Parts: sequence; structure tokens; C-alpha cells
Amino acid sequence: MSDWFYRTDRFLGMNSHWESADWIYFGIPMDFTASFQPGSRFGPARVRESSYGIETYSWAQDRDLEDLKIHDAGDIELPYGNVTDSLKRIHEAADRVLTEGKRFFGLGGEHLVTLPLIQAVVARYPDLVVVHWDAHADLRDDYMGERLSHATVLRRVAELLKPHHLFQFGIRSGTKDEAQFAHQYTRLYPHHVLEPLTSVLHELRGRPVYVTIDIDVVDPAFMPGTGTPEPGGISSQEALSALRQLADLNVVSMDLVEAMPAHDVSQRSGVLAAKMVREALLAIGR
Repeated sequence: MSDWFYRTDRFLGMNSHWESADWIYFGIPMDFTASFQPGSRFGPARVRESSYGIETYSWAQDRDLEDLKIHDAGDIELPYGNVTDSLKRIHEAADRVLTEGKRFFGLGGEHLVTLPLIQAVVARYPDLVVVHWDAHADLRDDYMGERLSHATVLRRVAELLKPHHLFQFGIRSGTKDEAQFAHQYTRLYPHHVLEPLTSVLHELRGRPVYVTIDIDVVDPAFMPGTGTPEPGGISSQEALSALRQLADLNVVSMDLVEAMPAHDVSQRSGVLAAKMVREALLAIGR
């Protein structure tokens, strides 16, 4: 797989070979359109490092990551600073995974990396539903004249989906225009994740679901290591509990983005990101 990925380490417990794996985990080290603090391109490596501070076993789910067939393929090699070619390369890598009948978990990197991932998935699932957790709506049509940005990514995603197939949770920041767009075209559940997600699980069951999580949905008191921290977010406990609710859904692939553990000297951001990866995969990898 060297045409797409390079690897210097492996996430804890992801010990399967590519050929036998059901899930392919990979990092996407890109932060070329960051509007506040850059550095999320170092997130994949730091989260892998932090994973060795947790256990493979989840007490909450009574499941162990080592019992799942997950292969850590490493990070996608990207041409630094070239947004267009990087998005193309991310799409090719995701498409390769899906072509082999596997699912992927992508670890960003800025949120724009979600666009090519979903483009690859929606080509196979035209009725795809996207579940989005975030502090920010990311629904701007452009940001400072640029249509491809981490601030516009969910607007571009919405254009790929059928109306109201984008479910947004935890949103607490955005422009007035974004709020109006969300109320008209998406299913918006601001401020919280666990309660509203639980309330719509019956609508999502049996449908192909893609999950994209910007880690800044978590309050910066728990997750200071992110590029655009927004006060007033959910707790780490709510985030982990909500991830476990995904076990009821047909999650066809997933990503977690905007982790910047290097900006957090306490290292709690990296550990929380790693634990979120573990809890998510144990829930959806059934």
C-alpha cells in the first residue's frame, strides 16, 4: 500500500494485516486551510503515541480492540501545501479501501479532509446519511473567497447528499447565513450530542451512515488541543457515551478530525482523542 500510505508507528491494538482486516485506519496529516491555529497535521502521529496511554479493553462496552480486525495503514502521503492534489490523493486512498470491501476510519488533520472521504463513500451509497458532530457549522459557501476550506466543508458535503440527509449535533458557532442554511437544508441539533442523537437513532437505523466528528465539539476544558477551540461544548463523558450509541447504526466509514495534541502540554487531548477512536471502533466494528 506504499503508493498511498507511510507508517512510522501503529495505533494500540490494531494488529491485523491489510488483507484480513475489516477496517482500515489511517491518518491524514493536512492542515493547509486552517483559519486560526495550524498544527492538526501532526494529530495522527500524536494520537497514535497517546494510544499507548490507554488500554485496548473498554470497561463500558466489555470489548477489546484486539478482538477486532483493524489494520493501521499509517498516514496518507500528501504534497505539502497543495490542497487540490491532496484532496485527490485522499479520495484515491479511501476509494481503494472501499473497493476492497473494507471500511475506513480516517484521523485528521483539518476538517476539509472529510470532503474527499465522503465523496468516495457516497459514490457507493447514494442514500448516504452523514452524522456530523462539531462546535462549528462549517456551512459557509466560501471563506475569504475560498470554497474549499475547513469552514466550508459541510456545505460542500451537503451538496453531495439528498436534502436533510446531513444531521448536525453540538453546533454552537457559525454565521447567521449558516444558521439559516442549516434550518432549511440540514437536521440541526445545537449545543448537545447525546440526547438528540439518542432521540433520532430510530430514524437512522438500517440506513448507510457516515460519521464525521470535529473534536472541538468537546469543550476546550477537556480538549484544549484543537485548532479552533469554542467554549460551551460537551463533556468528555458525553462524547464517549454518544460514541457508544453508534453501535445501533450501520456506520459504513468514519473520521475524527482537528486533533492537535501538540498544543496541549498536559497530553489529555491526545489521550481523549485516542479513547474516542477506541470507543467508536468498538461500537461500530461489531
